[in-house]
Amino acid sequence: MDTTRPEPPSEPLTSENLDGPGVSEEGSDPTPEHRRTSAEHRRSSAEHRRSSAEWLGLICLAGLVLLFGAFVYVFGPLLAISCTDCQDGVRGPLRFGGALLAVASYAVPLVTLGSLIALFTSRRGARAGAIGLGVLLLLLLTEQLLGGITA
Repeated sequence: MDTTRPEPPSEPLTSENLDGPGVSEEGSDPTPEHRRTSAEHRRSSAEHRRSSAEWLGLICLAGLVLLFGAFVYVFGPLLAISCTDCQDGVRGPLRFGGALLAVASYAVPLVTLGSLIALFTSRRGARAGAIGLGVLLLLLLTEQLLGGITA
């Protein structure tokens, strides 16, 4: 096994040759994407600015999240307790009425607000908006389930 020490640089270190082995003469970084450190990845993602089309898409998605959140907040509990076969159009005494109101009053606005914040603050805003829409759909189904169970 050869254990030789690396030779010291033959020329003195100056600002021109301090770039090191990761940077070529033109200043481009030949390091592959999967070998970049987290600091380099943050630097490269901070340089990416959203285009106006991306902003327009995020604004449209935010409007969709806001409208669907308002629908689930207002009409979710009403659809959950409505009954076409009942005499007055409303289901009898609800077993989980408090839970239904808690989901409608607290969970839906918090999920809507969290989705809107994540939509604009995260790097992958469209994914955050889609996840928010999915969670709002699950909350709507939860409201339907809670409203369908009578005492």
